[in-house]
Amino acid sequence: MPRPRVSFEFFPPKSLEASFRLWDTVQLLAPLKPQFVSVTYGAGGTTRQLTHEAVKTINDNYGVDVAAHLTCVDATRDETLNIAHGYADAGVNQIVALRGDPPKDAGGFTPHPDGFANSVELVEALAETGGFTLRVGAYPEPHPEAADEMADVRYLKRKFEAGADAAITQFFFETDTFLRFRDACAREGIDKPIIPGVVPIENWKGIRKFAKGCGATIPAWLDDAFEKAERDGREDLLATALCTEMCDKLIAEGVEDIHFYTLNKAHLTRDVCHALGVVPDVSLEKVA
Repeated sequence: MPRPRVSFEFFPPKSLEASFRLWDTVQLLAPLKPQFVSVTYGAGGTTRQLTHEAVKTINDNYGVDVAAHLTCVDATRDETLNIAHGYADAGVNQIVALRGDPPKDAGGFTPHPDGFANSVELVEALAETGGFTLRVGAYPEPHPEAADEMADVRYLKRKFEAGADAAITQFFFETDTFLRFRDACAREGIDKPIIPGVVPIENWKGIRKFAKGCGATIPAWLDDAFEKAERDGREDLLATALCTEMCDKLIAEGVEDIHFYTLNKAHLTRDVCHALGVVPDVSLEKVA
């Protein structure tokens, strides 16, 4: 079976301890030669400066291409585009363009009066600069705000028409979820890359809570499996086996690229990659 091309998502650290964990994670995963790594924004744009610092540090020191997350939240058009130009000046030419989550307790997304109304407008403006590879988000299951099951497919098509180069999906727990979404996108005439986003489950309770918030279906069998694994102290073994099996099925269905949500914890992601035949490039192990 062919080895997939991989990419990794990190989030910016908010403490000294978190900084050490992030850099340990980047250093452990960089030798796997990812296509790119991405760095997230916090809800409401709360980590904007931290994201910029993390992006620049990874870009300057770890020998991997970095995609910076950029959102529409709580910023004017000029402020948002200035951030993008700052990335370009720092040698970062890949952006994950998102609407973004509103601040906690905001009661939903409200565009800035002088800002981008949505991710389509953001993608259009970034595409007009001609300086970036643009990736966008995709929901293989209905977004909590979606009007119907096809709304996310139609909206993804609008983002591609606005200039996006590829999409990365929200995580999911069963392979068929992604395959059904990919088929629906193909029927709508979408022919650009849709990369499945996969999360190695380091903490089932934490991932389960996040899944409920983003509309990901939680299979009953997965609850049962982790309940038994926790009793036996086999959570990591189960998580690695499940994630590897899912990736194997995706590859068998023609998937060539897989994006891992690492949660800044490298070991499960590394173990899954190794199981898939994605192994370190020794020449990169001592980078940084």
